[in-house]
Amino acid sequence: MTGIYLAGAFGISGFLFFNRSRVINYLLVSAFLVLQLGFTIYEYLHINKPELTYFTPDALGILLLVTLTIISIPAMYHSYMYLGSKQDNPGHTAIYFAAMVALLTSVSAAYLSNHIAVTWIFVELTTLSASALIYHRRNNRSLEGTWKYVFVCAISITLVFIGILFLSFSLSQAGADDLSFSNLLRKAPELNQFWLRLAFIFIFTGFTAKLGLVPMYTAGIDAKDKAPSPAGALMSSVLMNVGFVGIFRFYTVVSHTTVHSWANHIILIAALLSIFVATVYMTKVKNIKRMFAYSSIEHAGLVMLGLVAGGVGYFAAVLHIILHAFIKASLFFQQGQIYRVYQSKSMYDVGNYFKYNLTGSMVMLLGFFFATAMPPSGLFITEFMMFRSLFEAGYLWVLVVVMLLLTVIIWAFGKNIFKLLFSAPVAFKEEGVEKIKPVESLSQFILLGLVVYLGLNPPQEFLHLIREAIKNLPQ
Repeated sequence: MTGIYLAGAFGISGFLFFNRSRVINYLLVSAFLVLQLGFTIYEYLHINKPELTYFTPDALGILLLVTLTIISIPAMYHSYMYLGSKQDNPGHTAIYFAAMVALLTSVSAAYLSNHIAVTWIFVELTTLSASALIYHRRNNRSLEGTWKYVFVCAISITLVFIGILFLSFSLSQAGADDLSFSNLLRKAPELNQFWLRLAFIFIFTGFTAKLGLVPMYTAGIDAKDKAPSPAGALMSSVLMNVGFVGIFRFYTVVSHTTVHSWANHIILIAALLSIFVATVYMTKVKNIKRMFAYSSIEHAGLVMLGLVAGGVGYFAAVLHIILHAFIKASLFFQQGQIYRVYQSKSMYDVGNYFKYNLTGSMVMLLGFFFATAMPPSGLFITEFMMFRSLFEAGYLWVLVVVMLLLTVIIWAFGKNIFKLLFSAPVAFKEEGVEKIKPVESLSQFILLGLVVYLGLNPPQEFLHLIREAIKNLPQ
């Protein structure tokens, strides 16, 4: 099925690229969504069964694939709303949807890849397709954002490639050459420590560009700001999860070696610096989309702290990355409506949003509560589990520092959100303000509803998949 999916999805992307008919565009995008849904269901029903040698739908891959499929439907819907309001050139629209389909397909393949080199290939494809989305507006700012993204991601993917070479050296001394994750896990105790340490530094650093973690976090900030809001939603959710997959699977291998404790220190430093960077910028930023992007850096840091703490922290990290994807996608979808009302992303130009878009305002208010882990957000549960695991692991000083930083983030985030919702905008002309239909916010309410449901009352099969995803980590 994986072969059929890849051929069909990339084929649809190719047809979209050359198509100029709006009706055919609708049909092709609908066909892709049906294919994506069918592929997701098939992989779930055939979990842990290898396909095409290099793909295995394991529990983590299935969880993130389902997350992607859920988000992809409103992403396409809001893309049509965005492009319809802009009256885009048919050629630009064709490139946009071709890149969107290629991005979702590459991400799906990266989730299910059971070989680190194959994962590397599809991560590179995500860079190429995402860059086309960032450049969609074709102005100087979008060009700058695109080149920054391509440049940083090119460096990051090169670092991963070098890390894979070092990993192959480490594996060869164990008498093997198969870089599949399952074989690496079996051979983990025999891996050469020197080469493994080098491999971890390069691979971890490289994948931080996608996850949005220090030191390569800069790739995503401008990209999410300059890209259309539906594309920014994908970059802050499903694309961010690609970085998590790359780090998580390699970390699982490292956790069975004597390098584990050393690797935890590297991750801990990156996680704390990420939360610190997010805190500093959240207090200064006045661009709504960049505010959301820096919020993602904070959450990436928290997820990594869950891995470092171990125990229940492993479970919390996987659940957190899934729930965060739903929250951040809903916020970016809603930001598209904010821009249509105010024609600006700046906090200086917005205000009284409740007056102009009641349902959208409710999304923003709930999104703020959920992103900052306030009840009934499922992130309240995951962060509580992370803090508990940090305490039990003896990282009391880390816990204190993180809680102080999160307090500042909540204040900074809340200050901007409440200004958007309640303060009167300066020199804003109400004449000609676009009326947003309440139905356009429905997708965001659904995504936020999933955050509550999966956090407070998750189905047993969902819990089983998370436990299955972390079963190879030291308990």
